[in-house]
Amino acid sequence: MYRLMVESGFAAAHQLKEYEGKCEGLHGHNWRVQVMVKTDRLNDIGLGIDFKVLKDILKGILSELDHTFLNDKAPFQTKNPSSENLASYIFDEFVKRLKDPSVELDWVRVWESATAFAQYDSE
Repeated sequence: MYRLMVESGFAAAHQLKEYEGKCEGLHGHNWRVQVMVKTDRLNDIGLGIDFKVLKDILKGILSELDHTFLNDKAPFQTKNPSSENLASYIFDEFVKRLKDPSVELDWVRVWESATAFAQYDSE
C-alpha cells in the first residue's frame, strides 16, 4: 500500500457553543490541515496520484473556510466548528472532489495549534 500526504492551512475564527471556558468566546486559529490518501497501485509513470491534484483539492476546500467566521458556514450553523467537526467536514468534502477511484482518502488531521490536532479517518 502506498500512502501520500499533503498539507496546507487557513486562518479562521470560531466560537464553541455551550463550551464552558475561554473558547466559548470569539477567537481564531491558524489551522494546519494534513490529508493522507492511500492506493495499492502506481500509474504508468510510477505515481499513485499527482501531489498537485491532492494539493489543489485541499486548497479548494480550505479557500472556502479561509478568513471566515466558521460558525456562519453552513455545516457549522448546527454543530460546533470544533477541530473534530472540521476534520470530518474536510474529509467528506475531499472524498466528494477526489475523482480517482483507485485512490482512497485515509485520514484528515486538523491542527489548531502546534501541539494539538484532531483526526478523522476512514475506519
